[in-house]
Amino acid sequence: MKIGIGSVIAGNASATLDDFVNEVKSAEADGFAFYSLPNIFGHDAISVLTVAGRETKKIELATGVTPTPPRHPFSIAQQALTAQAACRGRFVLGIGLSHKIVIENMLGLSYAQPAKQMREYLEVLMPLAQGKPASFSGDLYRVNGALQIAGGTPLPVVVAALGPKMLEVAGRLADGTATWMTGVKTLAEHTVPAITKAARDAGRPAPRIIAALPFALTKDPNAARDVANKVFAIYGQLPSYRAMLDREGAANPGDVGILGDEAVLRAGIAKLRDAGVTHFLASVFPADATCIERTKAFLKSELLA
Repeated sequence: MKIGIGSVIAGNASATLDDFVNEVKSAEADGFAFYSLPNIFGHDAISVLTVAGRETKKIELATGVTPTPPRHPFSIAQQALTAQAACRGRFVLGIGLSHKIVIENMLGLSYAQPAKQMREYLEVLMPLAQGKPASFSGDLYRVNGALQIAGGTPLPVVVAALGPKMLEVAGRLADGTATWMTGVKTLAEHTVPAITKAARDAGRPAPRIIAALPFALTKDPNAARDVANKVFAIYGQLPSYRAMLDREGAANPGDVGILGDEAVLRAGIAKLRDAGVTHFLASVFPADATCIERTKAFLKSELLA
């Protein structure tokens, strides 16, 4: 299982493009296998990683995740393949449907039939991501076209798939999934078996399973859990994440976090590995004044070990 780290400055409105690039360079220097940048209401994640890819050499760079409804699959393929060229083959396109409150209430677009939207989206995107022409005629997308991008080698596409329908679509058409607020029990009993079966039935390789969870080295896990509940409160309210927390039997977001001393963190990582997770994404958060640097130092020591 590979270990990566999520951006800790993505929610900072004052963070500049240079700040993100420096964060990526630090993650590479620390030995992380990959770095993930969310695409929320700040910098465009694909664009940031395109720039960062030119200034790094080894670390894999993933969007975690870019919403699909506002972006045509042909256009996002063009952008992603350009990023792949800049990253010299180290770019991973993570995509997701976002949420009804964003797509309908904020952007004024339809959020009807989300699983169908993703299925058709992937029917167009996946051939293009593999350097092949796209020819698809569906209810939502009708596309015939190809892209020619030097250096735009085939790139992995992972989908933020949580429920059964989305896991089936992701396993059958994409290269894996990226989860959030999905506890280890749910990963082992629901996520991994569902997407693996869908990929196997479709004759596809075993899927990449990126699992992101709140992560903090602390002597006071109860206090850290309280902080996580506040920092990540919105995710306990959004329906897709709420469903995963309910599956886990978790009342609040902090309940699925890996929070505690070194032994607790090592055990948590081991459980994810045993559950079938291929890529663990540590979402390090400020449980206290020095938690972020302390937790990153722990992860760095584990990677060196």
